[in-house]
Amino acid sequence: MMEEKEMVGLRISGQVEKVNGKEISYAEFAEKYMKKNQPVVLTGLMDDWRACKDWVSPDATPNLSFFLSTPFASSRVQVADCATKEFSDQKRIDMSVSEFINEWPGRTQKECQSELKPLLYLKDWHFVKEYPEYSAYRTPLFFCDDWLNMYLDKYPMQNGPDTHHQGTNEITCSDYRFVYIGTKGTWTPLHADVFRSYSWSANVCGRKQWYFLSPSQSHLIFDRNMKNSVYSIFEDVDAKRFPFLQQATWLECTQEQNEIIFVPSGWYHQVHNLVDTISINHNWFNGYNLPYVWDLLLRDYKEATEYIEDIKDICDDFEGLCQRNLAANTGMNFCDFFIFLVRISFANLVQLLNLSSSSESTNWKSSYRAQNIMFNLESVRDIALKMKFAGVEANYDFGIGFRTLLDDFIFLELCKSLGSTYEMIHEQGKVSYNLEQGGDVKFLKFFESASSQTCSPEDLASLIDDVCAKISVAGPALL
Repeated sequence: MMEEKEMVGLRISGQVEKVNGKEISYAEFAEKYMKKNQPVVLTGLMDDWRACKDWVSPDATPNLSFFLSTPFASSRVQVADCATKEFSDQKRIDMSVSEFINEWPGRTQKECQSELKPLLYLKDWHFVKEYPEYSAYRTPLFFCDDWLNMYLDKYPMQNGPDTHHQGTNEITCSDYRFVYIGTKGTWTPLHADVFRSYSWSANVCGRKQWYFLSPSQSHLIFDRNMKNSVYSIFEDVDAKRFPFLQQATWLECTQEQNEIIFVPSGWYHQVHNLVDTISINHNWFNGYNLPYVWDLLLRDYKEATEYIEDIKDICDDFEGLCQRNLAANTGMNFCDFFIFLVRISFANLVQLLNLSSSSESTNWKSSYRAQNIMFNLESVRDIALKMKFAGVEANYDFGIGFRTLLDDFIFLELCKSLGSTYEMIHEQGKVSYNLEQGGDVKFLKFFESASSQTCSPEDLASLIDDVCAKISVAGPALL
């Protein structure tokens, strides 16, 4: 057991493990880090990235002139003022990339004034969505089973008539793939990631210092009422307000250039740029961390309900109001999450049907690919059952049928994206893709005994069980 050490009031219990990403398989990564929800730093996975050439100067610092000489300079981005707290985060400023770079310390002749400039950190730039034709990088294999961004490439997360985009620029709410650019000293306050997703962060250039707290200790950073968390672990934290913080033990990590860190679900972390840094970051989730997403959604729903409990008796649609507030605060509500689960589970069922029908052997179910898909479906089913027993009277008031989805070109594109992902991560040959718009009656027969419409979490759980049982029995005789 690693000996703890004290550092500026923090109890450091160990370092985040570093692994050569070329020396482990996807199955090993999934078992050791995703399933066990453990952080890791991966090396050797960024050698062929265009960003590592275009965005980095010969002295290994950010090549800011490159950004100014391209159309990227006109992009509108969110920039954090690291010296100014606003609510539970840093104050955000809207500016262009060129305006941000012109504020970079040392770029003006007035060197004496540069120290007075605010400490600015460009965050959450939706670079991939804005410039899809510029292949800045290739998502490492370990992070490709990304249901969140795969889904958002096809559908909006929020489905209600009063939440759909809400007049926001489409790019700002369409994915969770980001570029960050910050000078030495910029930082990100203590937080756990959106949706309690996984995240990965790749240092194109620069160095970062990370401090991690495991989910089992997350209660230690909250106040007595469990409502507010510590903003920065290096501030003079009020011991009366946060009486348990000193009990927390942290992992630390210095992330170097060309290293990628995997941040597991629910791990609180605070990050500091030790030198001028550019990083690429994704948030994502799949069957392994879906329970964390649901747990957050349920917790936030309970908080949203408690917050307006006093108007329940006079509100005509109290539940509807709670769900709208949940969507505004968390990024989705129960209905949005349920629609997401239906489409993702149906897409996984399509993969299982194709794998079964393409196999010439009765042993197809023992392949890692089949086991992975079955695991994904079991994960969705388990969440659907948790939704059923959560005691929430959410009004789903719609149904999604498999036949209807097969008439949806966008859904078929989602199926193809998921299929391509499984081909990559399982390193197996291309599986015959027989599904076309309108469907195949031989596929549809597997849904005959299920409800024609999936209208509730209970319907979804039953359908997954029913279809998986049929596929298991039929096997290669499917077509």
